[in-house]
Amino acid sequence: MMKLKRFTAISMAFLLILPTTLASATSGDSSSDNNREAKAGTYSEKSEVVYANLSANGEQEEIYVVNNFSVDQHGNLTDHGPYTSVENLTNLKEIHLDGNKVEFEATEDQFYYQGNLNEKPLPWDINISYKLDGKKVNPEDILGEDGKLAIHIETKKNEKADSVFFENYMLQISLPLDSEIYQNIKTENGMIANAGKNKQVTFTVMPGKEESFVVKADVTDLEMAGIEITGMPSSMSIEEPDSGEMTEDMKSLSDATAEINDGVADLNDGISELNEGAASLQDGSAEYKKGIKELDSGSSDMIKGSEEIKNALNQMSKSLESGSGEDNSANLNELKSGLQQIAGGLEETETGLSQTNQLLGQLIGNIPDYDISKAEIAELNRSNADSQVINQLVETYKAAQTVRTMYFEGNGEKQPAIGPSIEKTVKSLQKLKDEIDGIVKSLENSDMNKSMQELQQGLSQLSSNYKEFHSGLIEYTGGVSELSTSYGELHGGITDLTDGTSELENGVSELHEGTSELAESTRDLPDEMQNEIDSMMNEYDKSDFDPVSFVSPKNEKVSNVQFVIKTESIKKDDDEQENEQEEQEEEKGFWDRLLDLFR
Repeated sequence: MMKLKRFTAISMAFLLILPTTLASATSGDSSSDNNREAKAGTYSEKSEVVYANLSANGEQEEIYVVNNFSVDQHGNLTDHGPYTSVENLTNLKEIHLDGNKVEFEATEDQFYYQGNLNEKPLPWDINISYKLDGKKVNPEDILGEDGKLAIHIETKKNEKADSVFFENYMLQISLPLDSEIYQNIKTENGMIANAGKNKQVTFTVMPGKEESFVVKADVTDLEMAGIEITGMPSSMSIEEPDSGEMTEDMKSLSDATAEINDGVADLNDGISELNEGAASLQDGSAEYKKGIKELDSGSSDMIKGSEEIKNALNQMSKSLESGSGEDNSANLNELKSGLQQIAGGLEETETGLSQTNQLLGQLIGNIPDYDISKAEIAELNRSNADSQVINQLVETYKAAQTVRTMYFEGNGEKQPAIGPSIEKTVKSLQKLKDEIDGIVKSLENSDMNKSMQELQQGLSQLSSNYKEFHSGLIEYTGGVSELSTSYGELHGGITDLTDGTSELENGVSELHEGTSELAESTRDLPDEMQNEIDSMMNEYDKSDFDPVSFVSPKNEKVSNVQFVIKTESIKKDDDEQENEQEEQEEEKGFWDRLLDLFR
């Protein structure tokens, strides 16, 4: 019924235009014989619009070209292309196709004709695939289905076509989607826009690029209009952005990186010197530790010898007291000899003790008298140095300062300075030796009895003084022993410090290598960034592109070539649609149906 109505309407329209058509056809036939005799025409420019139909999967099917000429002078024109057939779209005059040459008479300012192609490849390979609920399906199997739909669109360069269009043309891909069918439309690289009550998803492919896109949606009773793909020259001139401020920032970054590298280089030199100093400190500390240990080991012998001297003096003093009034000439000679031996022992003790104290003073004096504040230590902790190494440095510094203070200054009355105490002891020994030498001398030059009395008094006083010296010597050796034990811990800290500074030097050295590479890589960063901007600008700026014909290189004055590509729609066939329309028609009145014939 519907087909009959359409046929009636078409027949009526055909009868109305038939006389005009016959007259035009007759006129065209009569003028065709004179077509080749007409003068040659000229045109200012030519444009081509390439129309291509693809299957729903993207396979190329039908392709034709609409050629448009801007005619300057009416007359015969020649065009070229591997057409299978041609059709005049301007008037009813005949167009001649001879191989790849097309000849026609242009009698209008704008002349159009269509050329049909057979196997001319498009510049792009377009592949379209579909997944329904995660399973790949053929497009003909998804009509009317429900579920989660994913449409995959992939564009690649067609190696069989002229690459000039792929390199200089951009593609715009549009998917019109009915909002009653498609819900929850999602895509990552496209733009979703409203098109009336429907949605339109659009993708852009830049010149020379191969892309892949995905559209996902929930569908109900699936139908789909054809995907529209437009290819056009990217001839717009892209204005280069003002990168002056950006390059200036990059230059500041490059300069700052260079300054950081210089700072790290200075830090590396300082840490290297610190490590060398720590190594020297460790060597000196090892010698000092060895000396103080030897001194501590000899303390027992020193105490023993002093004890013998004390006992000898005490015995001599008692002997003189018990033997007063007797002839002690022989004993006096023995006493003189014994006193001379004691004086020699005291001299050796004095010399050894003085040399030991001098060595101690030199070693401990080598400890730097730095005054490092808490603020400076806190600042060091906030740096990027190893916290363990910092703690070792601080502990070693404090221990070294304690040793230095105890040796040179002491800690009040309870703990007098070690160095001055030793010097005082040496002076006491010297005084004792001088007293003994005086006694011996007096024995040689004085009256025997008188000398014995003086000797008795001198030895008694000497014995008493020596007891005090002996007590001081015991305290001294106790201090040396304690110092030897404490210094062992200090030396262990110095050793840990040396190991830590060595690791720190290695770490800072690696850091310096890294900052050097960073400084080297960022040195030319401003120029590299500008070159990259220029490269990107050159990649997408196709303003100097000269259009060429899609169908034949022989065609001249081509001003523009465009591609209009559309895939096959996935819709119900005409019979199903007509049945639905007939059902709707039955609901219309007589006048509505009559008016529809002429709409």
